[in-house]
Amino acid sequence: MLVSDLINSQENPRCVLAVAAHPDDLEFSCAGTLALWARQGTKVVYLICTSGEAGFDRPGLSREERMAIREGEQQAAAEVLGIREVVFLREPDGLLQPTLELRREIVREIRRFQPDAVLCWDPAVLWIGETMINHPDHRAAAMATVDAVFPSAGLPYLHEDFNREGLPPCKPGQLFIFCFDGGDTFSDIEATLDLKIAALKEHQSQLRDWDPEPFIRKTAERQGRVGGMRYAEAFKVITLNKPPT
Repeated sequence: MLVSDLINSQENPRCVLAVAAHPDDLEFSCAGTLALWARQGTKVVYLICTSGEAGFDRPGLSREERMAIREGEQQAAAEVLGIREVVFLREPDGLLQPTLELRREIVREIRRFQPDAVLCWDPAVLWIGETMINHPDHRAAAMATVDAVFPSAGLPYLHEDFNREGLPPCKPGQLFIFCFDGGDTFSDIEATLDLKIAALKEHQSQLRDWDPEPFIRKTAERQGRVGGMRYAEAFKVITLNKPPT
């Protein structure tokens, strides 16, 4: 299935909340699809659990300075994609755990923005290809997000203090799980692939002398072959609030 077919079978989502562990995670993975949604008028919100301050090898910078650099790069990357809203939870980088406290913070943002769909990585993925171990922060952020989406965010008598703050329960209709391999729904990103690459290049503290374009194009081509298109991003889509068959 195409993401466009899934979206066009109903109204375009009013709001999508994309959750990741670090600055640059969304650009590496699903920024092409997020840019497509933004172009269609969907409000896309980034929720970044850490500020990526441990991902530096330059000495002499304080934690606050590293956080400011990485948050600035993330803001610039989001703007390239047409995304204006970026929220940082500022959890400690490299030490993220899928705790009840992290889940609560994600629930707060779901209830604040009331998204039609939430997007995150796959919490079950340990290996990416044959050369990468999935970062534990990625898995922690994804697991906390899945648990926040269902059932926590939609329960009116859980986190009742949010009700008093004017943050009512929210039951997102769909959960998009980004897949480096596999997936059952494919997004044609040929029109936004260059934007995805340009956004990723804003993360200069991480890229240094490495050009990410060949890697991003190769990944999009591989996923495109599976989805029957030139360039694609792949997802597992869980449709919630739908009666079981």
